[in-house]
Amino acid sequence: MPRLVLIDFYSAWCEPCREQTAAVDEVAGRLGEAVEVRKVDVAERRDLVSAYRLTTVPTIVIEMDGKVVKRLERPADAETLESLLNSLTDDHETRGRDYEQTSAD
Repeated sequence: MPRLVLIDFYSAWCEPCREQTAAVDEVAGRLGEAVEVRKVDVAERRDLVSAYRLTTVPTIVIEMDGKVVKRLERPADAETLESLLNSLTDDHETRGRDYEQTSAD
């Protein structure tokens, strides 16, 4: 299974950010090593705010194979996040199998 990276951009003063981080923690606990979670305080990492072109917090960025595959700029609950991460993993695995079958033909 490919490793997903979920980046939780937040700010200490932001109440929706605290709710988002709690949902991220819940999902990370359920998915274990299938997802790497990084938490970024936007006040401390202006370089990443610029690099990811953030305009709001909370923002979640999901990367796979070093590329951004999804971006959420509003809070999502744990079930929504888990479903999204599972679907991204499933899509990636399906494409990989399709490629392997085509290459073998």
